[in-house]
Amino acid sequence: MIRYRRPKQDDPDIYNLIKEELVPFSSLPTNELNKVIEELPKRLSRGVTLVASPHYEADLVGFIHFMIHGELLYIDMMAVAPEYQRKQQGKTLMSQAENFASSRGCTRSKVMVDQGNSRAHLFYEKLGYQMIRYIQLSQCYELEKKLTMRT
Repeated sequence: MIRYRRPKQDDPDIYNLIKEELVPFSSLPTNELNKVIEELPKRLSRGVTLVASPHYEADLVGFIHFMIHGELLYIDMMAVAPEYQRKQQGKTLMSQAENFASSRGCTRSKVMVDQGNSRAHLFYEKLGYQMIRYIQLSQCYELEKKLTMRT
């Protein structure tokens, strides 16, 4: 099931998923990475965070954090626990975020993928995202997808 983030219950698991599933692919220097991790509470307070869990009261197995900027859905972070990968959790989280954004007038979605994260790159391509450009400074690929409007 997909539900909204409950900070007290979910944040420790979200931080662990970020450290285990996203940080290893980052090209940021350690001091900058530590600053990013330190600012996670502030970052999660902006935008929307949805979590996937086996049932309503259960701990999360994955999450997606996103923001809406006008007609753009920006996928900020998404991670799924290794034992739940390849079980539709990520696809379901993405679908929920895209539907949420489409119903609010978004016409496109964007995500940044670290250069070394080929699994994530392939995942987004399978969902219809196309590479727009490579950003040398952050060593990330920018991917984008057109969204269908929902009313």
